[in-house]
Amino acid sequence: MTTPRIVSQEEWLQARKAFLAKEKEFTRARDELARQRRELPWVKVEKPYTFDAVEGRVSLGDLFGGKGQLLIYHFMMGPDWEEGCPSCSFWADNYNGVDVHLAHRDTALVAVSRAPLAKIDAYKKRMGWMFRWVSSAGSDFNFDYDASFKPDEEGLRYNFGTIKPFGEETPGISAFRRGDGGAIYHTYSTYARGLDMLNGAYHLLDLTSKGRDEQELPWPMAWVKRHDRY
Repeated sequence: MTTPRIVSQEEWLQARKAFLAKEKEFTRARDELARQRRELPWVKVEKPYTFDAVEGRVSLGDLFGGKGQLLIYHFMMGPDWEEGCPSCSFWADNYNGVDVHLAHRDTALVAVSRAPLAKIDAYKKRMGWMFRWVSSAGSDFNFDYDASFKPDEEGLRYNFGTIKPFGEETPGISAFRRGDGGAIYHTYSTYARGLDMLNGAYHLLDLTSKGRDEQELPWPMAWVKRHDRY
């Protein structure tokens, strides 16, 4: 840890105001990036994807729940897994409960995994989550949106060809929009560090003097456990 400078209140306020100017610059840059993201082109979804849900087999269109927009979190939980990924579980703790707010902005949030629905429901109940979570078992959905990879697949496909897949399951989030006549369009996907925006806990830690405090760990999230295992 870097030894802190101990200063007077007046000196601290001067330094803080100088840093505030940088924070405002970052905020403006982030707003501009969000504006450009909204202007990205769309791709029409042609394949008829289906999913297992508590009410039975449902379509991608059904996941909108009557809303005009859909966010799908690609939750790492493979077909033979008994538990969801610890890191994805950490992320889920941060977005659990926001669906009611998103609904008032014409947006649905759904998690999708390749695990059987029974395993998903058992793990969801154990963790106390309320968001909608369905199974894409028997569907190409996770593969087509580069969140799952077959054992014999090689190459740099994850995160748009910038990272080699580190396993058969990887995290991500994809955005979809319903158009005229019920057509569905894929508007955005992000993976890896692009998912930081969903993790409020990390943003809170970034406000502290120690920050995320992961520099000495074998890998950045080596400390993370499922919330019922701490």
